[in-house]
Amino acid sequence: MTEPCIIVTGGAGFIGANFIQQWIAAESAAVINLDKLTYAGNPESLRDIAAHPRYSFVHADIVDFDVVAALLAKCRPYAVVNFAAESHVDRSIHGPGDFVRTNMVGTFQLLEAVRGYWSVLSADAKKNFRFLHVSTDEVYGSLQAGDPPFTERTPYSPNSPYSASKAGSDHLVRAYHHTYGLPAITTNCSNNYGPYQFPEKLIPLIILNALAGKPLPVYGDGMNVRDWLYVGDHCTAIRLALARGRVGETYNIGGDNERTNIEVVRTVCKILDAQRPQAQPYASLITFVTDRPGHDRRYAIDATKSRAELGWRAAETFASGIAKTVRWYLDNPDWVQSVVTGAYRTWLEKNYRDRGGR
Repeated sequence: MTEPCIIVTGGAGFIGANFIQQWIAAESAAVINLDKLTYAGNPESLRDIAAHPRYSFVHADIVDFDVVAALLAKCRPYAVVNFAAESHVDRSIHGPGDFVRTNMVGTFQLLEAVRGYWSVLSADAKKNFRFLHVSTDEVYGSLQAGDPPFTERTPYSPNSPYSASKAGSDHLVRAYHHTYGLPAITTNCSNNYGPYQFPEKLIPLIILNALAGKPLPVYGDGMNVRDWLYVGDHCTAIRLALARGRVGETYNIGGDNERTNIEVVRTVCKILDAQRPQAQPYASLITFVTDRPGHDRRYAIDATKSRAELGWRAAETFASGIAKTVRWYLDNPDWVQSVVTGAYRTWLEKNYRDRGGR
């Protein structure tokens, strides 16, 4: 490939697919999507741009050094954006090995392949190249009610196998910049929501369960707090970090929308009551279940640095973003059916069957 291009890993996942769609709409460079297509990777999320001349797909795993190295040598990208990750806390509790393999070993192998490619570029190409690593606020641990939000200087304190594996990947990216000079940037985001999110996560799970008349499971007392970020705003921030971010730096990206889980669930129920009314209010389906082990109480992000250095601002409020999200799931039943498989139903049963309800 001779035209300017970037490689996106994990581009068939929730955030990656939204990013690629936005990239094709807003940028001129081609994008190559390298994805293993695990349960959460869905080519249907990219159906609208699958035939676009600036988009191509490679079915591969970032753990496979040889495949990644060959792709880099062939396509010669000016940037790699790494979304590829196992990302669900509950799944990491049930099976941490997959998280260590993809998030840590996979990031290591990807970094090694990128380092080999970058090291032989021309001086100008080396200077202009970027490796952007997409991470999470969960690496910072848990906040109490009165604590200030996470900043880029907050010490890492991960509490789940998922967040520990992402913390490890972040440290590897930092080390490759400081040791080898690899021009890397890391972004740490708060809880994303929006179109194409796999329905193991809270918001799409609640939407789909509610429409099916199933219980709406809420962990513990429902008072765990998250900072909610609309996925389109997150993708804009990543594009700005790629274009304007300083190498070696970390940028926190948050929606400035702290909500308790029960508040989020009740908001979704009210929207559904208005748009798909049923005999009983959807909130009557809310069921409190046994909390997950080690459940972090609160996350919140201070995005001052991203606003100051990248010129980024979230376009969506929580009210506007959640309305768009519910509407998208109502309008896209075919996509929903493409992901709600027997394997997904088996997972839900495994995760919630012993939690009971109250």
